[in-house]
Amino acid sequence: MPTARTTRTASAAALLATVSLTACQGSNTAQPPTPAASSTSSTPSASPKGQHKTPTADQSSPKAEGDNTGHATATKSPVSGAPGACTPAATKIVATEMNRPVNHMLLTVTNKGARACDIYAAPMLRFDDEQAATQTIEESKPQAVATLAPGRSAYAAVRLSSAVGDEAHGYKPKRLRMHFTSRDGSGSVGKPSPLTLPADAFKDDSAAVTYWHTSMSDALSY
Repeated sequence: MPTARTTRTASAAALLATVSLTACQGSNTAQPPTPAASSTSSTPSASPKGQHKTPTADQSSPKAEGDNTGHATATKSPVSGAPGACTPAATKIVATEMNRPVNHMLLTVTNKGARACDIYAAPMLRFDDEQAATQTIEESKPQAVATLAPGRSAYAAVRLSSAVGDEAHGYKPKRLRMHFTSRDGSGSVGKPSPLTLPADAFKDDSAAVTYWHTSMSDALSY
């Protein structure tokens, strides 16, 4: 039969075990979850209001330039350069016999194109089968290159023979070809243009031609 001492010992042991179990359960109790971070601190997936998204339009086309008022202005096209050289295809060329000065012929070149062109130096003339071009009257050189606007003309006077007809190798030519002179004066521009000579044209070794002038009277003054 258990004694009173034994009973008290067992009760104490049971009480100690109960206290220990309660302590263990208290230490293993799950802690409440930490509150999630505020949505304002997380990285947004969309652009904030008021900011512009990256344009998706094609960026290859040039943009219009802006002015100080914030309005767009049209992009200007490049400014065209200086006029090109006059060519036979863009001009009309006529040879006319002159009564005064005697033994002279006038060359008239008219720009029939849509844009201005420059006509350089003097025309290069070849009569019949002559290999060398007709000599140029150097004192007729103008101060500036003649520029022909559409519809405008330039003039060059041709002295066919001396006034008294005493120069050598005089004859009546049948054909005349004219070349435009290049800008640097070293050659010709384009194909030769055949010209109709006056019926009674007479040429000798004194034949010479002036530089191009925009004034007929200036061309005929030499």
